[in-house]
Amino acid sequence: MIYPFMTLDDGTEIVHSEMKEDGSVKVYIEKPIMLGFKSVECWLPQYEWKNNNGFTENELAYYDEFVHSLAHIIMELSQEGGFDNASSF
Repeated sequence: MIYPFMTLDDGTEIVHSEMKEDGSVKVYIEKPIMLGFKSVECWLPQYEWKNNNGFTENELAYYDEFVHSLAHIIMELSQEGGFDNASSF
């Protein structure tokens, strides 16, 4: 299952998966551009970045800091079915 997490002012969408049996959670970031989208995924709790399609190193550094600052919330929501089912938010 994939759950919406946040839409940034520039249209960037951030979603996350449910927590997998091994405790991992996929965070998927997609940003609209002129001819489609840039996208990348980050696997928590390892902060392993994969499948970068168009983001620069500077952009990845920004999103890495962003995900680090919110990982505890994403991890909790991944176990509760996203914001719509969260009891503590």
